[in-house]
Amino acid sequence: MNASHDNNDSTGTPNAGASNTATPNQPHNTRPHGPRALPGESASPARYLGGLVAGAIAVVCLTVAAILIRPSLAAGTSAPGNIGATTAASAGPSSAATQVTPTGKTVRATIRAKDMTYVPNVIQVHVGDRLRVVFVNDDTQSHDLVFSNGASAPTLAPGARHNLDVGIVAGDMQGWCSLAGHREMGMSLSVKAAGSSAADGANGTENNAGTNAVGNNSGSNATAADDPTPGAAALKQQAKAGQPYPAELPALESGTVHNVTLTVTEHTQQLASGVTRRIWTYNGSTPGPVLHGRVGDTFNVTLVNKGSMGHSIDFHAGTVAPDQPMRTIAPGQSLRYSFTAARAGVWMYHCSTAPMSNHIANGMFGAVVIEPKNLPPVDHSYVLIQSELYLGAKGKPADATKIANRTPDLMAFNGRPFQYDVHPLQASAGQRIRIWVLNAGPNESWAFHVVGTQFDTVWTEGAYSIRNGFDGSSGVGTGSGTGSNSGESSTPSAPNESGTSGAQELPLLPAQGGFVEFTPTEPGHYSIVNHEMSLAEKGAHGTLDVS
Repeated sequence: MNASHDNNDSTGTPNAGASNTATPNQPHNTRPHGPRALPGESASPARYLGGLVAGAIAVVCLTVAAILIRPSLAAGTSAPGNIGATTAASAGPSSAATQVTPTGKTVRATIRAKDMTYVPNVIQVHVGDRLRVVFVNDDTQSHDLVFSNGASAPTLAPGARHNLDVGIVAGDMQGWCSLAGHREMGMSLSVKAAGSSAADGANGTENNAGTNAVGNNSGSNATAADDPTPGAAALKQQAKAGQPYPAELPALESGTVHNVTLTVTEHTQQLASGVTRRIWTYNGSTPGPVLHGRVGDTFNVTLVNKGSMGHSIDFHAGTVAPDQPMRTIAPGQSLRYSFTAARAGVWMYHCSTAPMSNHIANGMFGAVVIEPKNLPPVDHSYVLIQSELYLGAKGKPADATKIANRTPDLMAFNGRPFQYDVHPLQASAGQRIRIWVLNAGPNESWAFHVVGTQFDTVWTEGAYSIRNGFDGSSGVGTGSGTGSNSGESSTPSAPNESGTSGAQELPLLPAQGGFVEFTPTEPGHYSIVNHEMSLAEKGAHGTLDVS
């Protein structure tokens, strides 16, 4: 247990760690404001004002009378509360915490954070003992420590330590790391108080970690019960007010060496009126920038962490030993990551710091498009990346519990639900369209489909399944005889040769990518969807506007 007892502690003055009982969420708009009109009568402003004035006079008279009868009421005095315990003022008359008698003993414990856990994870005390903790971060990334009575240690970098006075213990308590997703990875501990009962949760025995949490990232696993998930109309209205993420595939650079700087920053994204989320980004956007190259190109990436916690990056487009280039770096640090793109594909990049699902869900992902050799030109080339949104409390990061339970609130193409319904992709009838697609996840699949079209070319995970209307696995129509699964495009046997095979969707698991090609023949509005329709209705939906 690594805890010791000290009999010579004074109880002193209550500290800032005293808890406040969490207030349940109140229902909104449960009744109209002001006096209610009688049947057949409309309430006038004058009538409202008269009622308010009369009420105010009555309150003043009663207050003055009470003070005259009992002057002590005017002094506002109250008995001093216990350190680390809920005071009567905050907890109400039923609180048992104000009845805790300090024992005069101090329990001292050293808590170490290592491998996403606390050691030890149980501390034994008696009700009335003072608890003092030395919190040491022996892990490779930053952590904090929050107790359910409100006491908290700040976020510590690896190797740092902090002395924390948890206060007088009035009952069993919980402790946890409030950094997003860390608690769900196992970073929690228990304070077991001998002499407490299951009913005396006055010292902050946890009822809702999301609402009771205190710390730099508190509330990251709190549900936004007071902010219902916005509907499609509200999401589209907000998307229309801003600029969309650029869906056009960036042009290829002339050189074969790409020097890129990716800077980690944190921002607040407004999804709808009154609904915001905290996002973690590469270069200020989610997704991060699309990188575009050819087979054989070299990418020299500098990662700079200007966030508030440790982050990292993993490029699927290269083959490197993960130990150094994919390591987590603390805020203010940077690293260099170089790789050569030896194979064609739509490759994902993402933060690989644990919990990885949480970092991806908070926006830390992007795409590297490495074209197959001899890829023919098209009229329009777009990139769409599907991701999931797990809303936490207002303005907070993603809800880690929802992520673990795989229950997304919203879906998005390129970071914002429905944005390409109000900012449609553009084309003209008869033009050749190529759409590169990547499923960033972290959890859900993508049945990519464009309503009103058929794909005559489908390429995914390094292979053609259909090419120019021919069965891609047979090599028919490849002309040069190059195998279709080689990742290389080739010329049909005759100009404009086209077969009769087609596809209606491109299925993608998380981290899978590919592209489709088609030629719309008629003007109209072609919906781009995830054909898992419940996910399309949550935001995995866009429009191709063909003129």
